Formats: sequence, C-alpha cells, structure tokens
Amino acid sequence: MKTSQKGFTLVEIAIVLVIIGLLLGGILKGQEMITQAKIKNVIADMTGVSAAMYGYQDRYRALPGDDAKADRWAAATKGDGDGIIEGKYLATGAAESYHFWHHLRLAGFIAGTGPDQPFNAVSGRMGVQTGDGTINAPLPVLATVGPPVVPGISTLVLCTANLPDKIAVSIDSQTDDGVGTTGSVRSMLQASPNPVDIAGAASVYAEDGVSTYLICRQM
Repeated sequence: MKTSQKGFTLVEIAIVLVIIGLLLGGILKGQEMITQAKIKNVIADMTGVSAAMYGYQDRYRALPGDDAKADRWAAATKGDGDGIIEGKYLATGAAESYHFWHHLRLAGFIAGTGPDQPFNAVSGRMGVQTGDGTINAPLPVLATVGPPVVPGISTLVLCTANLPDKIAVSIDSQTDDGVGTTGSVRSMLQASPNPVDIAGAASVYAEDGVSTYLICRQM
C-alpha cells in the first residue's frame, strides 16, 4: 500500500518567504524610525538650550550660572558676573556650569526644578563648559599642554554624552560638517558613560557600531 507524502509547494514556500521578508523589513524600518527620532530629539534639545541661554541673556543682561544678580530668586546661587560660565560640564556644588541649569529653570526658559544637568534622548548627560572649566581666560584652540580642554574649542560649548556612533555622526552632519575634528561640533570618544572630564584631542568617528561619543557644540 502506497503512502502519500505531502509537502509545501513552491508557491507556499514563496509566500512564507515574502511574509518573513515583510516582517524583517518592518522591524528594521521601526528601528530606523526610533533612531531618527532620537537624533531629532538630541538636536532639538541642544537648539532649545542655546535659545534659552540667549533668551536669558537678553532678559537679564547676564549669562545663566554666571548671573551676579540671580539672588532675585531666593533658591538661586549667584555667579561672579564676569561674563564667563566657569566649571566642568558635569560639575556640582558651587560651579557656575552647574547652576546654569537652575537659573534657566527659575527664569522659566526650560522645564524642571533644581540645578541637575538634564539627560538627552539616549540617557546621556548634557552640560556646558568654557575652555578647560577651571580658569577664567579661554585657552587656545587645540591646546596640547596644560589642563584638559574641550576638544578643539576654547569658548563656551554645550556637550551631550553617550551618543552611539551612528547618532553622533548624524547630529554632526545635520548641524555642522559631519567631521568630529573640525567645525563648530567636535567629538570625543568615550571610555565610560558620562565622562566627567572633557580632555584630549577631538576624535574621528569610528562608525564601528559599538563606539559611543560625547559631542560638544559651540554656543
């Protein structure tokens, strides 16, 4: 007695492969949309902070954090009013770069309470820093000796950390020249999340799928 064996026809196999392809395409497209949304959020945050700082400066004739009359708010710590925001980008305590955020919040320019630095869309810290963050006079561009300096930029910058290579490159390309070592946006390869010090020369983007960067944009 013959036993009949049933299997998939070529048409059925083709249909299954098409369905699998559509599912994979949808997943990849969804991941790309999420990445693009993060890129747009990081850029929007950086642009928003710059606009908030200039709005504060226009209203109070002082820089947030450095404002010597910030005691107009009882909760604020005033700065020395020398026109330079001093302190590391992830400073705490009395640093003007730390109270930069508190002054903006008290003035209603950004959301939130207190002086803590905000997070970006990939859970990296944002912060501001001038020169090496410790002295009043800006340091020369691309200084190779002395204290750590923001890579290649000696003036006030807004920095944002923990950016995957693809996101960092896209942000640089959309806001500057796409090169981490030139222009108004510079990058630093991170050895650990949210590095406290911004030091050394600017980094070339590796684009290896595993590297993360801190990028600083001139304000």
